[in-house]
Amino acid sequence: MKQTLFFLTLFTLLGTKAYAQFLSKSDLTPDSTTYPNIYVKKIHTDERSSSFIIWVKQSVPPHKHVEHTEVVTVLSGKAIMTLGGQTRKIKKGDIILIPLGTEHSVLTKGRKPLVVLSTQSPEFKGKDRIWIKPQR
Repeated sequence: MKQTLFFLTLFTLLGTKAYAQFLSKSDLTPDSTTYPNIYVKKIHTDERSSSFIIWVKQSVPPHKHVEHTEVVTVLSGKAIMTLGGQTRKIKKGDIILIPLGTEHSVLTKGRKPLVVLSTQSPEFKGKDRIWIKPQR
């Protein structure tokens, strides 16, 4: 199952010849290490999907996406992820499927940032993140 999801993510990244690419070590390194909490590096985007490498030093607050689904592959680091009301530890090699409209958040554990490959479909245009306010 994990192999199938890995190849699905890989094919999404390399979906068309015009956008085919190999990722190098520099793609897996942020352009700056002075970011406060989250650093996002766009790897690919077209009308069908967008892929990003994301570094998280501390956390990603609860949010959801109402126009796309997301597949997250953990490249390094450890964290606690809440997904659709369930909480579990995530680590290198884990693949997380986040269906459309599903609330999710992350709390990094350890000294090193959590580093993930996030592939979103259809294209993520930066406006499809709905922050969830904590209930009092």
